[in-house]
Amino acid sequence: MTLLIIDDEPAILETVEHRFRKEGFTTFTAESAEDGMRLFKRVKPDLILLDIMLPQRSGWDFCRAIRRDSAVPIIMITARVDEADRIKGFELGADDYVVKPFNLSELAARVKAVLRRATGEPAQEVVERGDLRIDPKAHLVTRAGKPLELSPKEFALLYFLCRNPDQVFTRETLLDRVWGRDAFVSARTVDVHVRWLRKKVEADPDKPTRILTVRGLGYKFVG
Repeated sequence: MTLLIIDDEPAILETVEHRFRKEGFTTFTAESAEDGMRLFKRVKPDLILLDIMLPQRSGWDFCRAIRRDSAVPIIMITARVDEADRIKGFELGADDYVVKPFNLSELAARVKAVLRRATGEPAQEVVERGDLRIDPKAHLVTRAGKPLELSPKEFALLYFLCRNPDQVFTRETLLDRVWGRDAFVSARTVDVHVRWLRKKVEADPDKPTRILTVRGLGYKFVG
């Protein structure tokens, strides 16, 4: 596995690179988003560890640019602890979020967990529900023929719900099936992603008719 580490603190780059080389990874490092982008295009890493507070161009911008045409797993690393920052990271397509200072063993566990989920064999069949069409091979969702812009986790959540219509799933089950049982995220993450999906697939997100909340249980897709 190839790991790209982007951080403007040389000490962190050295420490993290040393740990993951011991774990058997091939590692590349960059101290800026610009150098990181050049390396990304050249080495095509299996996962990116991305600092948010970078010089000139932020990790947010880097993540946004990568997600235009790649689903490579991204774990954001930052000293910012606000929940709003974590939500923004997930909204931009990050797969996990680590706050500095972090434990190297925990970071290694998170990387391995994200890679296990990313390399799992995905279902390949196209699913159609009403005017929604989900093509996992093309990683494309269309609504009434028009493509929708979804983050990787939004796509995975919608695909799972649409493949299992009219079934109620608890938040914990959705975390397990979509994020993976080793994911370091809370049940509120499911609520946030459901809210984002409703804005994209519902005629009126405040009065959903597709992704429904089942009080006291969880969510289901009706279609």
